[in-house]
Amino acid sequence: MGNLEKEQLTIGFVPLTDSAPLVIAKSQGFFAEQGLQVRLEKQNSWATLRDKLHEGILDAAQMLAPMPLASSMGLGCYPTPIITPFVLSLNGNAITLSDALYQELLQVNELDDAALPLSAGLLRKVIEQRKAAGAARIRFANVFPYSCHHYQLLDWLESGRISSKEVDILTVPPVNMVGFLETGEIDAFCVGGPWNAKAVRSGIGLTALTSFDIWENMPEKVLGISKKFAEQNSKTVTALCCAVERACHWLEATPNRFEAARFLSSSDYLDAPLDVIAPSLIGSCLTHRDAAPRHVEFYNQFYSRPGQHVNKPFVTSGEWLLEKMMMVGQVPESAKGSISVADVFREDLYESVSSSFVRAPF
Repeated sequence: MGNLEKEQLTIGFVPLTDSAPLVIAKSQGFFAEQGLQVRLEKQNSWATLRDKLHEGILDAAQMLAPMPLASSMGLGCYPTPIITPFVLSLNGNAITLSDALYQELLQVNELDDAALPLSAGLLRKVIEQRKAAGAARIRFANVFPYSCHHYQLLDWLESGRISSKEVDILTVPPVNMVGFLETGEIDAFCVGGPWNAKAVRSGIGLTALTSFDIWENMPEKVLGISKKFAEQNSKTVTALCCAVERACHWLEATPNRFEAARFLSSSDYLDAPLDVIAPSLIGSCLTHRDAAPRHVEFYNQFYSRPGQHVNKPFVTSGEWLLEKMMMVGQVPESAKGSISVADVFREDLYESVSSSFVRAPF
């Protein structure tokens, strides 16, 4: 492995359950097997992570699936070509309402409880009643403007014939979501694990539905690398992809997922208890302090199953995400056509390195 262009790498991540492939690649020695010395650097916000990757402070990063597209088009930042050769995970997000909003929803709809996954249409009467009373609008939070969370939240609201103009939508870092919900600064959020489960365990939230209920098996987190870095360090990129592919494969076994929760609970990573990290990893969606969990088999998905290719960055997936970005008005005319999705979602690069994958049994 001594022929790598760069052996020492700094990789950024945000403390979320689906950072597991990077944490496992380090803890299980998969990076080291590839000749890589990796430092995982925790970032509290996606904007900070993006900016550090753009500046070369980070060599690679866990990214939200739409972020390489946004970076390459210069949306919210200076245009910086970012590519993804590898999808780290599918699904993983959920929408959680504060218990106060949930009780308000039940009251105005004259319900004792509500079926899950929750229909967004049940918020209609809440919105109308608040408007009539001159009360504050419902305040939702997501993690980043160019995120699956944002588009999933909008799609869910639209399914209940609710316009984004009828609610407030804020951007809040994942680690701050539960605190904001508890203080009443927001009424609901869309975020990845373990923060939905933490709200439920704390007795302050109802997890209404997961991203799997909204978009079934769509890319959530990807490995982001600058185009320049990839071109100058092709052997290093191959080694990096091999290591995370090993980790994704390792995560397929349920006993390994319990072990992953233990590693993730460390203060170096999520700094959260096992009982909020483990559930989503084993397909259990905690719902409410007074209700049973929901079984969502593919809540967190890291590796290919029969008929699926989880880790391949399909151009069609990138095109679908770009269409979402355009539909919500995030892509100005000047940016349309400024990139080719195939230059960002690099199926070709994935295929060129996949022959190096060693799928050892776990």
